[in-house]
Amino acid sequence: MALVELARFDNRIEAELARINLEQAGLGSVLFDAEMHSFGFGPIMPVRLMVLDEDRAAAERALRDLDTTSV
Repeated sequence: MALVELARFDNRIEAELARINLEQAGLGSVLFDAEMHSFGFGPIMPVRLMVLDEDRAAAERALRDLDTTSV
């Protein structure tokens, strides 16, 4: 049960929206480095969206579906 990086975001808001969408799809995820943006490191340290390795394919599909439906 290893965590893998699914995506990187330039700001916490976009990362949280992606995490919430995964949650609504029944997939767990966590954000790494989100608090660094509170300290002003946002431009040099992206927020990383992490999922379980075994959930990666389903999470990629969920985010891809989100991209196509929001256009």
